[in-house]
Amino acid sequence: MQQASHKTRSKRQEKWDGYSLPLCIKIIDALWRSRENFHIQTLCVLGHNTRRDSEGNGYPIFNGFLAETSTGRILPASFDRTTRCPEEIVRRIRVSVSYEDPSWDGRLLETYDTRTDQFKIAPCTWTMRQLHIAMTLQHLSDSEILQTCSTSPSAEAPDFLDNIRRCWDYLIHRPDWRETFPMKQPRVFKRTAGGWARCTQGSSINHPARVDYLVN
Repeated sequence: MQQASHKTRSKRQEKWDGYSLPLCIKIIDALWRSRENFHIQTLCVLGHNTRRDSEGNGYPIFNGFLAETSTGRILPASFDRTTRCPEEIVRRIRVSVSYEDPSWDGRLLETYDTRTDQFKIAPCTWTMRQLHIAMTLQHLSDSEILQTCSTSPSAEAPDFLDNIRRCWDYLIHRPDWRETFPMKQPRVFKRTAGGWARCTQGSSINHPARVDYLVN
């Protein structure tokens, strides 16, 4: 019976191999808890958003999408570094170090507030351990970084290495989270004609006709 149970677990692991199941679960949970109502016909996650090459390596069919809030249309899209979000590097760091902050345990790091049309990077704490990790990994070669830091080394975007090195540089120069989130306050931005502008917490502006999202 133990052998049969082991085989069953192995088959289950093989079934989900190459998929980001924990992230998918967080996305589903965030949709379920959201104040907005969603009419979803096909949720493009896991097998619905995966293609494989001749060697069996998994690749996403699309990495991002654009939502037209006036019509509800969803379109595949890609965004360069300048259009992804304000303070992209801070957002990336928050995603990578949030496991040290118990207040974010099991939660999806949401940023865009549809009610106020604000981009809010909620505070996240981390320890000096991140400085030591960054200093150690920064000395690795590109191939070593891919094997060490990526769950899909063969499927990473061209800017993966540059982005992760920029995160480490940030942590090396600003190892104390209080420099990024003074008084543990969020970094809040509002939309302007030229993009996004930093604002004080609680301010709001009118909703836009169209919103761009990035799925990392």
